[in-house]
Amino acid sequence: MKKSILIMVVFLFMISCSKNAPKKVVQKSPKPELNEKTATFLYHFAYKCIDQEYPNKLGQVLGDASYLKEPSELHPAFYGCFDWHSSVHGHWALLNICRELPNFPQRDSILFKIKKNITKENILKEVLFFEDNYNKNFERTYGWAWLLKVAETLQDWNTPESKEIYDNLKPLVEIIEKKYIEFLNKLNYPIRVGEHPNTAFGMSFALDYASKYSPKLKGVILKKAKEYYLNDKNGPISWEPGGFDFLSPCLQEASLMLKVLPKDEFTTWLDAFLPNFRKNPSKYLQIAEVTDRSDGKLAHLDGLNFSRAWCLYEIGKTLHNEDLIQLGNQHFNYSYSKMDTGEYAGAHWLASFALYAILKSNS
Repeated sequence: MKKSILIMVVFLFMISCSKNAPKKVVQKSPKPELNEKTATFLYHFAYKCIDQEYPNKLGQVLGDASYLKEPSELHPAFYGCFDWHSSVHGHWALLNICRELPNFPQRDSILFKIKKNITKENILKEVLFFEDNYNKNFERTYGWAWLLKVAETLQDWNTPESKEIYDNLKPLVEIIEKKYIEFLNKLNYPIRVGEHPNTAFGMSFALDYASKYSPKLKGVILKKAKEYYLNDKNGPISWEPGGFDFLSPCLQEASLMLKVLPKDEFTTWLDAFLPNFRKNPSKYLQIAEVTDRSDGKLAHLDGLNFSRAWCLYEIGKTLHNEDLIQLGNQHFNYSYSKMDTGEYAGAHWLASFALYAILKSNS
């Protein structure tokens, strides 16, 4: 009898403690906002470099000596910002600042530079480069995805300037769409790395564009995304980050599948792919620390913090999960506060990643 009474007392005590236990407090971190102050900080990185020709990493294949030309001869539209893809998403960043802040003081000077680069003549030269037999896979698929992002922005943004720029860009958009469809139809296995070739990243960005403007590309992406990722389970998120990552293989995959699956199906998929992640995300992801921002590869980790942030915002907002959103804020704020170091290794590209995270935070 005494034993029974003791068990009952212990049981009631445990219930009382459970009821009175403090609720989990989510650590608050400031939410990034796009306003004139942040836009002024970010725009100058891209504005300065879209017509800065050197230093430059061409990444081309030489067919013969005639291929040895100045970057601005080979890529008259996208020769700045160290490499082709960074120039493309530098243009994306500037266009989106103008689009989101119509009264931005530097709007006219930004559009002047962009119009000078994206002319019909310059884009036709870019197309010729992509049609070259030795360089038909140039910038596959990272640069392709960002080019489609530029096209998406221009078509979403209903102004005379955006229409003019898109009309000039259109021949290159069409060839990239075609190349993307051909490549995905041949690619049997996804590329799961934390750098440029990551298949999920490219497909996620391309799907944003294709969902509005290219039904054929959209159909291919939806089909291949399910083939590649639908049956994935127990993703190795504990392996992240790699030392040179600027993308999270696991979160980029989740970002893509969020756009492919209905919400309830995505939640089931996510819980199988990253068990317990949405309940305690900070257990699995810590902010990536950068030890040397003058080293281009090590500086990638600032980009990782921004790209993780936008994935966490996308997933957190869809699932109404404040833990994910706050973890995104923490990642964002760590690298945003350290962007203006004067090191071109990060300055030539990080503004685009920071801006994309800000837009996702506020969408």
